[in-house]
Amino acid sequence: MARGLSRVWTAATLVMLTAASAAGQAPDGTAPGAVVHTLTVLPFTNATGAAADRWIAAGIAATLAAELAADPGTAIIPAADVARAHRHATGADLPPGDEAAALRICRTLGIRWLVAGDYQRIADRLRITARLVAVETGETAHWMKLDGPFAELFDLQDDLAEALGRYLAADRGRAPRAAPPPPAVDAGAGAASPAAGFRPPAGAIDGPPPPAAPATIRRDAAGRATIRAVRVASPLRIDGALDEAAYRTASPVSDFVQTLPVEGAPASERTEVWVLFDDDNFYLAGRCWDSAPESEWVVNEMRRDSFNILQNERVGFMIDSFYDRRNGMIFNLNAIGGRMDGQVTDERDYNGDWNPVWEAETGRFENGWTFEIAIPFKSLRYRPGQTQIWGLNLSRRVFWKNEWSYVVPMPVSREPGAIFLSSLAATLVGVEAPARGATLEIKPYAIADLTSDRTVTPHVANAPGGDAGLDLKYGVTQNLVADLTLNTDFAQVEADEQQVNLTRFSLFFPEKREFFLENQGVFAFGGGGTGPFGAGNDTPVLFYSRRIGLNEQREVPMQAGGRLTGRVGRFTLGAMNVRTGDEQTTGALATNFSVLRIKRDLFRKSSVGAIFTGRSVSTLGPGSSETYGVDGGFAFHDTLNIQTYWARTATPGSGGDDVSYRAQLDYRGDRYGAQIEHLAVGEDFRPEVGFLRRENFERSFGSFRFSPRPHSITAIRRLIWEGRFDYYTSRAGVVETRLAQGLFTIELENADEFNVEYTRSYEFLHEPFDIAGDVAIPAGGYRFQDARAAYRFGRQRVFSGLLAVQHGSFYGGEKTTVEIGLGGGFRTGRLELTPQLAIEPGLSYNRVELPRGRFTTGLVTTRTTWTVTPLMFVSALVQYNSANSSLGANVRFRWEYQPGSELFVVYNEQRDTLAPRFPELQNRSFVIKINRLFRF
Repeated sequence: MARGLSRVWTAATLVMLTAASAAGQAPDGTAPGAVVHTLTVLPFTNATGAAADRWIAAGIAATLAAELAADPGTAIIPAADVARAHRHATGADLPPGDEAAALRICRTLGIRWLVAGDYQRIADRLRITARLVAVETGETAHWMKLDGPFAELFDLQDDLAEALGRYLAADRGRAPRAAPPPPAVDAGAGAASPAAGFRPPAGAIDGPPPPAAPATIRRDAAGRATIRAVRVASPLRIDGALDEAAYRTASPVSDFVQTLPVEGAPASERTEVWVLFDDDNFYLAGRCWDSAPESEWVVNEMRRDSFNILQNERVGFMIDSFYDRRNGMIFNLNAIGGRMDGQVTDERDYNGDWNPVWEAETGRFENGWTFEIAIPFKSLRYRPGQTQIWGLNLSRRVFWKNEWSYVVPMPVSREPGAIFLSSLAATLVGVEAPARGATLEIKPYAIADLTSDRTVTPHVANAPGGDAGLDLKYGVTQNLVADLTLNTDFAQVEADEQQVNLTRFSLFFPEKREFFLENQGVFAFGGGGTGPFGAGNDTPVLFYSRRIGLNEQREVPMQAGGRLTGRVGRFTLGAMNVRTGDEQTTGALATNFSVLRIKRDLFRKSSVGAIFTGRSVSTLGPGSSETYGVDGGFAFHDTLNIQTYWARTATPGSGGDDVSYRAQLDYRGDRYGAQIEHLAVGEDFRPEVGFLRRENFERSFGSFRFSPRPHSITAIRRLIWEGRFDYYTSRAGVVETRLAQGLFTIELENADEFNVEYTRSYEFLHEPFDIAGDVAIPAGGYRFQDARAAYRFGRQRVFSGLLAVQHGSFYGGEKTTVEIGLGGGFRTGRLELTPQLAIEPGLSYNRVELPRGRFTTGLVTTRTTWTVTPLMFVSALVQYNSANSSLGANVRFRWEYQPGSELFVVYNEQRDTLAPRFPELQNRSFVIKINRLFRF
């Protein structure tokens, strides 16, 4: 009987609330337009489990329920009613602390919010942590943490109730009852006004309280900062001029702090940044003072996403729009409008191929340069709700004096890359983001081409062709995005950069195709590389997207593909399925490729996860193949990290040794560093949708680094001594590789760098291998010793890049190597002709003398780039590789004629330098491709 009455009471209450809301009035007569909150408070969890403290749980919940019920816009559904509804629906009691079960019942009752939390009493201190959970999505909208003496328990409860009440009031679109009205400002076009009455709840932000208007930043004694975004009444004109009224009425953020050359010192050049928004866009704008004339600035790159932008006078921004303090979006802009963007995952995995739609312009004033950036809210993902709390870091690099600074203090030990540390970023409050419905982006393409191919029979000569396809992006929820591709074409992709391989192991080539690049970091596993820097060691890469759509360096048609990526609460999800067709030349069969990745955030910066990859047609025999594994990344403070994983493969005909595992501890202090690692890869471990450089081995590795900063030597920024030891055995215990290495590096204040290395090593070959042409190395054991010296010229020079010479023993003989400019990223050679025209030369020359023969290898590359505007460029990559007797050219014209829409004109050809008619054409193509982005 009591159960039935309770259900009737609950239902009647909800009907009354719904009717009152429909009438535009709360149950007590609150003004029309107010939204009624229905809310339940669960008993809090006793974190310590001490029996003497159990009574606190019900007391906190009762206090919160009673005080929140005093708000005329909030209706409290007793937790006892939720428990009775659960018992009626399931026949069992609601398990204490089972939030998932409580959410399911709350959804059936139509309750909007759930409050849960825990408390911890240690001696005479008490900590209360509370979470406000949106019942519909199951996501935490806000969390609060309060600490104080246990004697002040009742005051802490009152503070918690007040904080929750303020958030609920702000969510209804009206200021809290006790909040003062916002100050009056000029309401003219472009004028600024503060976010309407925003007061985040106490404990909801990791930093000092928000600044009171008109201030836009507040710092605490620890250096943390909270920044207040300012609303503008009308859209800004993105021209770099900073002439709108907003820049006169809103206060900028300033007082940047150095990391280099003097950690913690004020920046020597002044920077002012305005953080603004309107209904459609999030704006960042600023003035960058510079005491040097423009002729001394290092500004020599305009091409989008070029790594050279990072080596210019620039500003950078990190936006953590989910405020999870571990992931973010990175935007960089140099003084001539060159832009670069990317995503960072877990403060370490960077994907520079994420290309959102955003606008940017730069300008000049008497004492420096200006910038304006507009990022549409449609280009961002963020938590549900109008009132947002984000992480935001602002950086400035004055490259002519090699100075790095940030709006908050950052550790010098993490440079370069300190901007990845979202856990240390400032907190941004006041942003009122538009509600995100089911967003849809459609990007069709059309292509026309002429193709010649003399490597197939019969030969193809100037065969015309054409095709069309479609990419679609759909916002399934606020935080989950689905991507679909139909008849995918990759004609605009730049050719792979050639590499010389004098080892018996496989080479890694980075992914360059757009469909696989966005959210690439979601699929990273166990420390294996996935981004533009590739696999930097022998750690297996369990998902290597180049296995899809490519076979023996030939393109395999991709018929269709789908992907779902995003976040659900503290979980990161990634799922992908791609269907490829037959390819007759290499014999590739139609195949389904599947990938599933899930990762759960733990603590402040740690996570655990799992991955599954599979292909329906194995390359090793009849049937399919699968790979699955679990991994964990654990970060302690900002310098100590642990990476670990366990994985297994199931492939046709495999034996029992089909597992791989790894454990790595990495300490990355500024003055000292150390790393230890053990990695094992079984003899039958075959990740067929992954990359495996080396098979059947166990590796033990250790290194130690000492890197002081000698302030007494003005020309030197840092000295680095490092020792490394590598030890490889087969799974049977046979020693295969032993390597001891010593390195010494001098980092100069002018951004140049000098490096010397000495290496002693041992290699055992189980069987002979052909190293070049008719030169083979017999099986057996070999001892090596060699030395290498290198000098890297900084980007402030007309010619920059790496020069290196190496000489030593090599498989019973000698090897001499000379390198100029190769290596990718910051080490690529560059000859600056103008800020818009540059040549990137590269040379790798090896002279090898062995008991069974001698040979030389030469790799020459030249990339010439002419950047017409930051959104239009022409590049030509010419490569000669004597190892495979090939001469190749790739010429690309790219024009982003409107945001997100592009025109490509691409010419490719490959020639054989050993053919009787030098150099004989092997294949050639001329392609025109256009796509168009439609946003709904």
